[in-house]
Amino acid sequence: MQGSDIRVPSPAAWLGGLGAVPFVALALALVVPSIAAAPRAGLAPALVAYGAVILSFLGAVHWGLAIAPAPTVGSPGPALLLRLGGSVLPSLAGWGALLLPTVPGLVALAGAFAAMLVIDRRAAQIGAAPAWYPKLRLPLSLVAIASLLLAAAAVAARVP
Repeated sequence: MQGSDIRVPSPAAWLGGLGAVPFVALALALVVPSIAAAPRAGLAPALVAYGAVILSFLGAVHWGLAIAPAPTVGSPGPALLLRLGGSVLPSLAGWGALLLPTVPGLVALAGAFAAMLVIDRRAAQIGAAPAWYPKLRLPLSLVAIASLLLAAAAVAARVP
């Protein structure tokens, strides 16, 4: 299959889509006060925490691809070390975002998700990730990035 003929497996599409729901729900709850049934004070930190967890998960995908027994994924020596080392950077970025004040943390996560999208697309181009992976990651990353930036703007607008 080439280009648009590549299909994302249904389980990946459904589970990925469900994983985007907390991004959208938390961001909307911060923007539209009537949506949040609970106090809004904890919503932005919850979004930072969720973003950090999902970012870590995205790094783990690359760790798994690197250690998979497929001959096109990684190789012994420096290439494998580089791939495994790079796969832990999203976890470190997510942890760093948790340590920042809320608005910079949300913005940092948005940047990290954008970087992961570039990495995911490149990995598929060189055969180090399934060809369908960027087709899954693009809309999910855009939703995550937009949600994080919308939340950052909403929180920043409320700061005196």
